[in-house]
Amino acid sequence: MGSSDKPDLAKGILRDRVSDGQAVVGRVGEDDAILARRGDEYFAVGARCTHYGGPLAEGLIIEDQVRCPWHHACFSLRTGEALHAPALDAVACWRVEQVGDKVFVRERRATTARRASSVGTARSPASVVIVGGGAAGLSAAHTLRAEGYDGLVTILSADASPPCDRPNLSKDYLAGHAKEEWIPLRSPDYYRDQRIELLLNTHVSSLDARAKRLQLSTGATRDFDRMLLATGADPVPLAIPGADDSRVFYLRTYADSRRLVEKTAAAKRVVIIGSSFIGLEVAASLRERGLVVSVLGRDRQPLERVLGPEVGRFIRELHEAHGVVFHLGDSVTRVEGDKVLLASGKTLEADFLVVGIGVRPSIALAERASLRVDRGVLVNEYLETSAPDIFAAGDIARWPDPASGSLIRVEHWVVAQRQGQVAARNMLGGRERFEAVPFFWTRQHDVSISYVGHAETWDTIEIDGSLDAKDCAVSYKKAGRTLAVATIGRDLESLKAEAAMEKAIRAG
Repeated sequence: MGSSDKPDLAKGILRDRVSDGQAVVGRVGEDDAILARRGDEYFAVGARCTHYGGPLAEGLIIEDQVRCPWHHACFSLRTGEALHAPALDAVACWRVEQVGDKVFVRERRATTARRASSVGTARSPASVVIVGGGAAGLSAAHTLRAEGYDGLVTILSADASPPCDRPNLSKDYLAGHAKEEWIPLRSPDYYRDQRIELLLNTHVSSLDARAKRLQLSTGATRDFDRMLLATGADPVPLAIPGADDSRVFYLRTYADSRRLVEKTAAAKRVVIIGSSFIGLEVAASLRERGLVVSVLGRDRQPLERVLGPEVGRFIRELHEAHGVVFHLGDSVTRVEGDKVLLASGKTLEADFLVVGIGVRPSIALAERASLRVDRGVLVNEYLETSAPDIFAAGDIARWPDPASGSLIRVEHWVVAQRQGQVAARNMLGGRERFEAVPFFWTRQHDVSISYVGHAETWDTIEIDGSLDAKDCAVSYKKAGRTLAVATIGRDLESLKAEAAMEKAIRAG
């Protein structure tokens, strides 16, 4: 439907055309918009999520918020403000007026930053230093400015590239469908306009938590009032006898993905070691580039330990239908030229190899600073580390999960962003508990899977619908309680499952 075919909300629409908790798609001038209703109130905001353009009319309205069906970003219907990642930018918002039996959308509202004084009462820090230029780091810096913080903000990033859309690196960008300019999350102008000092290729060698001082590998030092540690995770290396380093690839950074893209230009065959999410997304992307793809994995089915055998079987058959060949329960013993020798005695041919067997949290800096660590940097419910005024977020943070009552560490992009947001507000004196329900998505070939919750183990898997029809919800349960839900083709159901888990957390 083109914009001209949608109702002009400025000319008014009958109130009873909008059901409570629902939204209708229309336009305001040349802008697509939705008109949403909660009780007797009506709201008008932009129709598309500012993350990937998801249709908000197909999302979920909860109180005065609307959630995107694609990747669960959340926006205020009152202000258009992006409340929860992965979206960071607001949607347009208009004033709404009720006249008789009609609702009219009037002038567009201006968006303004909140004031830091509304966050907490603690002394506002003179400076905030963020160590790490990934999802959590940028999200924190953005939130500091969005909350009205006017002090010094510095991001120290070991990466050569500015913060980027990391999920895209193994998906559309690697497949050749995303342009180079789509990958940086922010333009250089953003950092200048927001007065965020971004230092790339910057390695922090030590942290003096008591003196609140960082020493860089160059010998320079940086003092801070408050600090966020968001150093992320590094791929687990694999020693492969006989393999030349120039033919073994890992995928974590923008530079890694670009090197892979360059390698595919003259390559025909690739062996991927690891049937993890990253390995399978790489497999799908490289098949789209026409390469012959073989995947090695130790499990009976890919992703079996995360999603169970039924979903694992579906994923394997999905890839096989697109020409991927699996060698499960097998491993590499050595490489001889373009020959890859397996433990089973098989020999594969490959122009290069991609290793995706997992990541490890980058906690060396925290360990040297004597912060409490245990399979990650330990934080409390406010994301505070064991050292005053030092917070941690993202792949390194191990926090008390209110749903399970145990400490967990989750390597999800959206979780990292949301932790960055909460940590930023708490660095400004807030006392906001991190209680977000973990969420991630994966896209492989023509199938997207959304996953909410956290289930390390389960005793029951219930499938509603059909995996083969690509229309189902898979619930992971323990002792009758739903720990996580994976959905295919049921975006609204995924949002409702997330909302139900949030309600359970609030109820205690």
